[in-house]
Amino acid sequence: MTLTLTTLESMWFLPLALPICIWVALSDLRQMRIPNVAVLALTGVFLVTGLFALPMDAYLWRLAALGIVLVAGFVITSLGLVGAGDSKFAAAMAPFIAPGDYLFFLALFSLVLIGSWITHRSAGRVPAVRRATAHWSSWEQGKLFPMGVALAGALVIYLAMGFTAGV
Repeated sequence: MTLTLTTLESMWFLPLALPICIWVALSDLRQMRIPNVAVLALTGVFLVTGLFALPMDAYLWRLAALGIVLVAGFVITSLGLVGAGDSKFAAAMAPFIAPGDYLFFLALFSLVLIGSWITHRSAGRVPAVRRATAHWSSWEQGKLFPMGVALAGALVIYLAMGFTAGV
């Protein structure tokens, strides 16, 4: 499958989004919350770098995607299906996804979510891992899962795949 995401977009977005995604994943594992400042930081990365990486019409359409995902996220959060931080972070991620790649990204996210869940649950059963990360709230949340790990992981993988665009 050929991605709509370009190499140029990946070169602009990935180096700046990567540290924020690591921060989000670790925060969600440790505290089961995604800091608002991380959401604002990722949004800021797109607001600034998107001006350089995208034509203005594409930039504006992608900003519209942020608003659409934010509204959908509020509805999903109000139904108790996901946490507010997950919804806000998904909205901040939305403009990084090229419109032609939405279905691909949803499939990628699904795979990353399953892999993250299995890895998290499996690692939680390893005594050495539990001792090293005893302060992580995510171990004691029952059926709840730190979705920020999967969201951030899917975004990083997607942006990294953009380096192979056109190959």
